Amino acid sequence: MDRAQKEKVVEELGQIFESSGVVVVAHYVGLTVAEMQDLRARAREAGGSVRVAKNRLAKIALEGKPCESMSDLLTGMTVLTYSDDPVAAAKVAEDFAKENKKFEILGGTMGENVLDRAGVEAVSKMPSREELIASIVGCIGAPAANIAGAVGAPASNIASILSTIEEKAA
Repeated sequence: MDRAQKEKVVEELGQIFESSGVVVVAHYVGLTVAEMQDLRARAREAGGSVRVAKNRLAKIALEGKPCESMSDLLTGMTVLTYSDDPVAAAKVAEDFAKENKKFEILGGTMGENVLDRAGVEAVSKMPSREELIASIVGCIGAPAANIAGAVGAPASNIASILSTIEEKAA
């Protein structure tokens, strides 16, 4: 890899560290190609990505960034799992780590906050952006459903009273 390629990789990593909602750092020693492809597919499905980069270049990309202290995690064979959604990459990494003991999560970053192993696990248990939107829409839609039920209720009550009177008269 020549200098121009290295500069391009550093620039790409810098954008990842700045724009991603969450970045998870893990060791992947011993994973097969098929297992790495599975991790990449899961991340892509969740709206995230997986990136293997040289630690030295990643540390250079972290210089001057709010999450610069994350560079302590970059030792050994590391892989970065990241996503714009602040929860998606953490969920993918946690689920993958449960199934593959060779995939060891070291920590990560969420904005300016550096996360340890427990922090990544806590983030993974949070609801995703889509789940939060669905619950908000549900809360907004519930009053409208209640109003529609209340408006329709008197008519059904009158109908049932009339049918009861009709049955008694017959």
